[in-house]
Amino acid sequence: MESVFERIYAQVIRIPKGCVATYGQIAALAGNPRWSRVVGYALHTNPRPGEIPCHRVVNRSGHVSQAFAFGGVNAQIQLLRDEGVEVADDGVVDLDRYRWISGSDMDRNLLH
Repeated sequence: MESVFERIYAQVIRIPKGCVATYGQIAALAGNPRWSRVVGYALHTNPRPGEIPCHRVVNRSGHVSQAFAFGGVNAQIQLLRDEGVEVADDGVVDLDRYRWISGSDMDRNLLH
């Protein structure tokens, strides 16, 4: 049986380069929209950071994590910028421009 963390990682792996998703978006795609904090914890303990792109997950306002586990906030910003995502000096990503829209999001109306 697949664990909650494995379900979360399976969704994060789907986020394409140059896009971001929110914790709530990943939580809903993993099966429970109330798992936003669980998503954060799962990403903080990411066992395969080179494979599971946790740097592509931001909060509902587009802010990068202040506790990014793999090098800190500046590392997350740099990883996103390296993929072509514009990150403002205050660590905010424009969700209207860079948010990943999966088919599941449209089906579940996760953007509203």
